[in-house]
Amino acid sequence: MRNLVPQRSGNPVLRGNTFEGLSTTGERMTIDGTVNRSFALVAILLVGAGISIITSPGLAILGAVVGFVLALVTVFKKEWSPVTAPLYALAEGVFLGGFSVIFEAEYPGIVIPAVSLTVAIFIAFLLIYRTHLIRVTDKLRIGIVAATGGVVLLYLADLVLNLVGVHVSYLNEAVAGSGLLGIAVNVLVIGIAAFNLLLDFDFIERGVAAAAPKYMEWYAAFGLLVTLVWLYVEVLRLLARARRR
Repeated sequence: MRNLVPQRSGNPVLRGNTFEGLSTTGERMTIDGTVNRSFALVAILLVGAGISIITSPGLAILGAVVGFVLALVTVFKKEWSPVTAPLYALAEGVFLGGFSVIFEAEYPGIVIPAVSLTVAIFIAFLLIYRTHLIRVTDKLRIGIVAATGGVVLLYLADLVLNLVGVHVSYLNEAVAGSGLLGIAVNVLVIGIAAFNLLLDFDFIERGVAAAAPKYMEWYAAFGLLVTLVWLYVEVLRLLARARRR
């Protein structure tokens, strides 16, 4: 089965060596099981979003911090994912609920199109994957990994420079501006996030082929949710930028 293990994934949660050293005794990971876990996590995320919207959008920061911690725990303790993945989904729901309320208050009517576009992109790339319109090859994986790493470095550079009081106009415009450069970068990042979905789907299929243990269904669903959250945030930011022009 060694040749069935994915070389790498653009999603840092779904690393290439994820299946190495896992015990395969007992129940095995399945496609249906992973799909069910994914729906469960999305449902939990929506509950978290509802809690944040109804109570206090200010909980978004707490949700983001808790979600980040739970994501780290899940990555390093995959066998805990049946517990930590739902908790992560709840925390991210709280974050996204507050985050969305803030954007909706400033740009009325922006959330529904953002959700719709995110769902449309997900469905489109699922169809692309299932019909093999784009095949996940080693070269594609490497390209998406490199592009994803570039996005992370771009955002980190902007954050660090802002924290130390250094203003780099073109960098600020690329990350947060509403000009042509900012919109172009935002569209590019959405494209990179969307291509990460292909690697997520491929990861799930390879996990099933590698007879990964049952709890990896939760882990794979968690990784897919990470990509969807990232995609939604970027889509929301793009629509907000378009409104500001």
